[in-house]
Amino acid sequence: MSTVEAGVRINGARLLDRIAQLGKIGEIGGGGVCRLALTEEDKLGRDQVVAWMRELRMQVMIDRIGNIVGTLPGKNPSLAPVMTGSHIDTVRTGGRYDGNLGVLAGLEVVAALRDAGVELDRSLQVAAFTNEEGARFAPDMMGSLVYQGDLALDVALDTVGIDGTTVRENLERIGYAGTAPCGNNELHAYIELHIEQGPVLEHEGVDIGAVTGVQGICWTEFELQGVSNHAGTTPMALRHDAAAVFSDIAVFVRELTRRYGGGQLGTVGHCKLFPNLVNVIPSKAVFTVDLRNVDKASLDAAERELLAYAQEAAAKEGVQVSHRSLARFDPVDFDPALVDLVERSARAHGRTVMRMPSGAGHDAQIIARLCPAAMIFVPSVKGLSHNPAEFTKDEDLVAGASILLDTLVTLANGAS
Repeated sequence: MSTVEAGVRINGARLLDRIAQLGKIGEIGGGGVCRLALTEEDKLGRDQVVAWMRELRMQVMIDRIGNIVGTLPGKNPSLAPVMTGSHIDTVRTGGRYDGNLGVLAGLEVVAALRDAGVELDRSLQVAAFTNEEGARFAPDMMGSLVYQGDLALDVALDTVGIDGTTVRENLERIGYAGTAPCGNNELHAYIELHIEQGPVLEHEGVDIGAVTGVQGICWTEFELQGVSNHAGTTPMALRHDAAAVFSDIAVFVRELTRRYGGGQLGTVGHCKLFPNLVNVIPSKAVFTVDLRNVDKASLDAAERELLAYAQEAAAKEGVQVSHRSLARFDPVDFDPALVDLVERSARAHGRTVMRMPSGAGHDAQIIARLCPAAMIFVPSVKGLSHNPAEFTKDEDLVAGASILLDTLVTLANGAS
C-alpha cells in the first residue's frame, strides 16, 4: 500500500514553519544563519530539535560525540532500523536549508506517520550529526565518522578548533557530551534529503536528483616559511617571499583543474599572511587547498602534482614548505537499489528526476560504509549555498519531503 493510500501525507505548512523557526536561531543579515558547530547557537538549535523529537514521542539518544538520534519505534524491534537525517551546524555565512532540511524533513515524516496512526515494521531514526561542516573543527562529517567507526572518539574529542578550543570542552560546555556509545551501529538503510547546493537541477529544469554518489575530497593545509624584510630596500632577486610562493601555488591549482578537465575541482579557500603589513615582505603564509573529483585515480594524481609543485615553487624562492591533511575522503557510490527507489518514488509523484553525483560532502557518504545509502536532491535557486542567499522553493522542499516519506516507508516495511 502506498503512503497516499494509507492516508500518510506530508504537512507542508508544518515543515516550512519548522525550517523558519530553526532559521531564526543564529540568524544573520540577508536571511542567512551562523550556527558553527558546538557554539551557543548550535546548542540552541539542538535544544529545539530535541524538543520537537520529544513532542513526537520519539526516543532521544545523544552519543559521546554529541550526535542526536531520535527513534520512532517500529512493530518489530529485532529488525535493524531505517535512518534519515543530516546536520544543523552551518558555516559562518550559511543558509537555512543546508543540512537542516534533512533533519526537519525526517521529523516531518515522523509527524505524518503519527498523524495517520501508521506504525512501521522497522523503527525509523532521525539523526542530527555533529560538526558536518568542519568549519570550526576539521575534519568535516566528524559526527558521522565517529558514529560509523572510522574516526576514533578520543581523536575527535581532542580536535582543536579555529578558536583554540577542543571538541571535548565545547560538548561539555553546551551540555551535549552524551553517554551513549559510538560506533558499531546496525542500520538497514540510510536516506538523506538535501538541497543540491549547485545549479544543475535548476539549469536542467528537473525537479529531483537521485544521487548516485559523492565525489572524493582532499583538503590540505600548507605552511610556507620565508623571511620578513623591508618592502622598499630588498631587491626582488634577494627575497624569500612566502606570499609569492602562495600565489604561484594558487595559480597552479587553477591550471591543474583545466588540465584534468570538468571532473576536477580545486579551490584555495583560506589564507593568512604574516605579518600582514603593507610594507613588509610576508615571512609566512598558511593556506588551504580543496581538491575534488568523482574519480579516485585522478584525485590521487592531482594531489601528488600539487604536493610536488609546492615543493618546487618553495625551493625556487628559498622558502620552507610543510603540509598536513585536514580531510581525505575517497569517492563513494550509493546503493543502486536505493537510487532506483528514489527515482521510482519521484516519478510516482509526477516529478521529473535525473541521476547525478554530489559535488559536496555529506553524512550519507560516511554512513554508506555502514549500510546501503542514497540521497534525494531538491533544486537550489541559482545554485547558491554556504551563502545567506541560499534558497529552495517551498514546493520543492515539500516535494522532496514527500519522496523521502515514500522511500522511508518502503524501506521500513520491506521484507528484506
